[in-house]
Amino acid sequence: MPHILQNHYVLAVHDLRANAEFFAKLGFRVVNEPPGWVFLQRDNCMIMLGDCRTSIPASELGDHSYFGYLLVSNAQEYYDEVCNSGVPIHHALGDKPWGMREFGLRSPEGHRVMIGQVLEQ
Repeated sequence: MPHILQNHYVLAVHDLRANAEFFAKLGFRVVNEPPGWVFLQRDNCMIMLGDCRTSIPASELGDHSYFGYLLVSNAQEYYDEVCNSGVPIHHALGDKPWGMREFGLRSPEGHRVMIGQVLEQ
C-alpha cells in the first residue's frame, strides 16, 4: 500500500505577502514563488498560498476555516516559539481529553490551524 510522505496545504488568500509573513513567523521559509503563488515549507509540511482575491475570505467560513492539524514533536516548545514571534494565539496550549496537547492559530485572513502533540499514555 502506498504511504503518504508529506502534507501540502493549498490556501486561497487575498494578500500573499501578509500571509507569507505570518507563516514565516511560524518557522516556515519561502521555497518557491511562481506567479500568483508563494510556497512555504517547514520540515515535511508545505503551505501553498494562492492569490485568490475574489474568493470568500476564510474569516467568513466559520468552522470551515480550519485547514490543517500539524502534528509536532514538542507542542510546548513550538507554542513558546510562536508566542515569542508575536503571532496571536487563538486557542491556548492545553491537554485535551482525546490525548493531545494542542493550541490553535488564525492566519491574517482567518484560516485556522491546530498544532498538537500526542500525549504519552
